[in-house]
Amino acid sequence: MKKVLLMVLIVFFGMVLSTQAQNAAAKQGEKIFLQHADDCLLVIEKAALEIGIKGVAIMAFIPGDSTMAWISKMKVEGAITRDNLNFLAIANSKTSEMALTLKNSGSGVRPLMHGELGYPGGVIKKVNAGYLLATFSGGLSEQDVVVAGKGLEELSKYY
Repeated sequence: MKKVLLMVLIVFFGMVLSTQAQNAAAKQGEKIFLQHADDCLLVIEKAALEIGIKGVAIMAFIPGDSTMAWISKMKVEGAITRDNLNFLAIANSKTSEMALTLKNSGSGVRPLMHGELGYPGGVIKKVNAGYLLATFSGGLSEQDVVVAGKGLEELSKYY
């Protein structure tokens, strides 16, 4: 009986320590995100200007291994809409698809859910503290992927 109790206590304290370490990593990940997200949005803006596109960029951080929360920053890179296109809505659809699949937007890994558009243009990367996401909407899908990728590449340098 004493051995069973000892094993239960060891497992319990191991879980507590693991949870504390994950929470500390998540807090540090959020801090890093907040320190660098604006600069990474500027990297996306520069990349978009270089190829002559305007739209909306989103950078986000999901702490941990699953999407239970995120923090994000958005910047209009020259235009929030064009004709009948709402770049902000499209960018958010890309970001939310990635939050559920943990894959680049438009990956086709599962059928689309209502509210998702399935457009490429969002990229995601697993880091120790969670996931980094970068999205752009305003150019052709291939262009959106390239400019979002530059922001993700810049942000991932800090993790």
